[in-house]
Amino acid sequence: MEGHIVIIGAGHAAAQAIDSLRREGFKGTITLVGDEPYLPYQRPPLSKKYLAGELELERLFIRPESFYVNHGVTLRLGQAAKALDLAARQVTLADGSTLEYTQLLLCPGTRARKVVAHGAELAGIHYLRSAADVQAIRSRFAPGSRVVIIGAGYIGLETAATCRKAGLEVDVLEMAGRVMNRVVAPEMSSFFAAEHARAGVRLHFDTLVSGFEGRDGAVREVHALDGRVFQTDLVVVGIGILPETALAEAAGLACENGIAVDAHCRTSDPHVYAIGDCVSAPSVRYHRRVRLESVDNAFEQAKTAAANMVGRTVVHDKVPWFWSDQYDLKLLIVGLNFDYDQVVIRGDVHSRSFACAYLREHELLAIDCVNNAKDYMAARKVIETRGKVDPTLLADAGVALRDAVLA
Repeated sequence: MEGHIVIIGAGHAAAQAIDSLRREGFKGTITLVGDEPYLPYQRPPLSKKYLAGELELERLFIRPESFYVNHGVTLRLGQAAKALDLAARQVTLADGSTLEYTQLLLCPGTRARKVVAHGAELAGIHYLRSAADVQAIRSRFAPGSRVVIIGAGYIGLETAATCRKAGLEVDVLEMAGRVMNRVVAPEMSSFFAAEHARAGVRLHFDTLVSGFEGRDGAVREVHALDGRVFQTDLVVVGIGILPETALAEAAGLACENGIAVDAHCRTSDPHVYAIGDCVSAPSVRYHRRVRLESVDNAFEQAKTAAANMVGRTVVHDKVPWFWSDQYDLKLLIVGLNFDYDQVVIRGDVHSRSFACAYLREHELLAIDCVNNAKDYMAARKVIETRGKVDPTLLADAGVALRDAVLA
């Protein structure tokens, strides 16, 4: 197949799409457009080893520069896409130049949700979405320095763990009543809260930020709505992310909590596909549209889109999985726990190696595994086949997970 494919967004999805397009036999030209000046790089280590200074940026590159040369890719890095003309099949870049395409693949990812409060523009208030963000945060790292982290989701907790290991004093402010409240059960929240408290992190729940105060233009205080004041040298905001849909919406593409695609990763325009964190897609398994913030999902959607772009019909229907590293704890999650009616704790929480399973009418919907890769791997197969389990056997860590499956 010939033609010109333009890919907008230089992250995990884009790198995999290039590889998959060539493997699928696409012989035409490919142009990769990215608004950062770097080759596509891994984002999960940003809040962990890269923030800790244990990895250089080059170690995060998903593929070396030679990969793009060998795959015949023209790189337009440090160039944001500013406009999309669907009728003309043309993309306009920030420098005013234009690219005509046969097919377009959108994977611009997400942007950080901004905190809206007095003083939010002060220096020293950071978000953590890019390598540049981490470099700015790291410039303020010093043992004994104080950091206030707003938000106790994955990013907030991973950042808190990294900061504590670096010797910083850490306060985490969370508007909800528990950590990771949108993604895990209360039992799992309690476990991770206790681990952070043991490491010296001060967690403050049901806490809303009312504003920031500074000195010499830099943040020095975080004010809570209840009147408490937190002294700080640095603020990291992790209150969620939003899909990058501005380009798609302005062009007239359908959007619904992200760029809306069908089961083949095709948008409302037949010449435009979209993949990754910015996309909402129909899920037969979960009976709703879902938008997943997941490296694995980005990779899998890239493979699906590439196949369909060269004319091989493929439906995207993979069980998602996620991970989070906090201290010496590896949390592995497979599946989505929508509408669960029972939680089963498998193993001893105090052993720091256990699992939390989510059931609906005995079907295993999802599982959270802490330092427990064995159950994670076994559960993937059960969830993929919509297996039902015996909750009593499942709760017994001495019984292999596969042996808890009902015939």
